[in-house]
This record gives sequence, structure tokens and C-alpha cells, in this order.
Amino acid sequence: MPGFFFSHSNMTELNAKDDCKLAESKIHKKKQKAFGADFKNYLKCMVPHIEPGIKTSSSRNIMLSAEEVIQWSQSLEKLLASQSGQGVFREFLKSEFSEENIEFWLACEDYKKTKSDHLHGKAERIYEEFVQSDAIKQINIDYQMREATAKRAQEPTHTSFDEAQKTVYILMERDSYPRFLKSKAYLNLLNQLQANTSK
Repeated sequence: MPGFFFSHSNMTELNAKDDCKLAESKIHKKKQKAFGADFKNYLKCMVPHIEPGIKTSSSRNIMLSAEEVIQWSQSLEKLLASQSGQGVFREFLKSEFSEENIEFWLACEDYKKTKSDHLHGKAERIYEEFVQSDAIKQINIDYQMREATAKRAQEPTHTSFDEAQKTVYILMERDSYPRFLKSKAYLNLLNQLQANTSK
């Protein structure tokens, strides 16, 4: 009865192909786990009292309470008013590939506090990074607003980006923020803090 004969080198090739497929599937699973692990580590940094002994740069413990995290659900304004809230929300937006929105919003907040003699340089950076049509972190605004913002950025004042910032804020408020409140990231953090409080 005829049998199949594989030379040793062919068998080695077949084994190598199987090994590659196995390795690829392991890498894919690792990537999925890695995202979860990275996010858990991020939350541990954001909530240091779960991991005692982590200090901020000002060498005092950041205490994040369940009350503060509950307040984040009252409005996007309250979420963004909290440093920790900004961090957790930004991480959520990264998972949705839309972190440019909060980065632009924060850049605008910083821009408003800029001394007049530094406005030109900062306006140029914000425009190039977020507004221009081929910007690396282009925000989602319409053509007219993009053009109007470009003109205002050329003669910068403290209000040059206000209109675009308001549009991005509304976009986050209506779109990303409700999803954030239903996300595992937010609910797990809240549950963890509430469990710690009840201990």
C-alpha cells in the first residue's frame, strides 16, 4: 500500500509552519490580555490607595474616593475638573482611538492660561497638531470651523480656539462620555472603590 514519505527537511518545514501559527495565535491572545493588564496597571497608578505606598511627584498620597468617582457621572464638566477623572477618561478614549478630543480640550485649557507673548507659538502648535487638515491628531470639526479657526490662530488671542473647543466638548459629552459611564473601566473602578469603603 503506497504511503506518504516526507523527507526530514519537509517535516522540519511543516513543524516550523505549525510553530509559527501557534506563536501568532499566542501573540494575538497576549495582545488582548496585555491591553487589559496595561489598563489595570494604569488604574492602579490612578488609584494609589489600592496599592499602598505609591506617591505622587509632590510626595503625598492621592486619595480617590467612591464619592469623587460617582460625581464623574453627574456631568462631563465634573469628570474633567478632576485630574484623576481626566486620566481615566483619556485612557478610555485611547481604547476607542479618539484621545485627540481630550488632548485638544486640555491643550485649549492650557492655552487660555498662556501669557500673551507666548500665544503665537502655542497657537501654531495647537493648529498644526489638531486643526489643520493633515494634522496628526486631527479633531472632528467641519470645514468652515477649520477655516475660521485657522484664521483666528494666525492673529492669536486667548479665545482663538474657543469655538472649536466647545464643539469638541459637545462631541465628547454626547458621544464618548455616555459610553464611558457604561464602560467596564468606569464601573470596575467604582465597584472597587465602593468595596474598599465598605470594608
